[in-house]
Amino acid sequence: MFTTMEIILRDETLEPPEEDPIIDLQSDAYFMGQALRQALKAYEAEEVPIGAVVVKGGRIIARASNLVETLKDATAHAEMLAITQAENAIGDWRLNECDLYVTKEPCPMCAGALVNSRVRRVIFGCHDPRGGAAGGSINILQMVGLSHRCEITGGVMGEESGQLLKTFFGERRGNTES
Repeated sequence: MFTTMEIILRDETLEPPEEDPIIDLQSDAYFMGQALRQALKAYEAEEVPIGAVVVKGGRIIARASNLVETLKDATAHAEMLAITQAENAIGDWRLNECDLYVTKEPCPMCAGALVNSRVRRVIFGCHDPRGGAAGGSINILQMVGLSHRCEITGGVMGEESGQLLKTFFGERRGNTES
């Protein structure tokens, strides 16, 4: 009988069995899944289902969902609320070591706040070709002349994010086939 260490030393090519997938807690899909959980909270509260999380050093430091209707505040987008939480969590308005995951491409207001708070990277789910400000209709996140430019990764779990929005608006319009 061999000990575990003897087996590892003897055969360094051991791989985990295929039936036990390894969960990468640092992946974009994992953090976008957490943002989607926030979007579901918004959906359940009858808010537009958009969620966001801010990550620093591989840890979530802020979570938020849209609260526009609840707070009667047009600026209560998930990204804006998550930025404020993150600033409070680290004690600084500069979020240059932070990444923001959001289920839908940020609007111009949110993109401006992301640039001003110096978020390092913005990862979003579904694209918004009509109103998105991360390349959809305009790209504020990388606009030349601004004090900061964010890295952008779009389309992470975009299908899931988009379907949640389609379902939400379909229900509001009385279309249950969404």
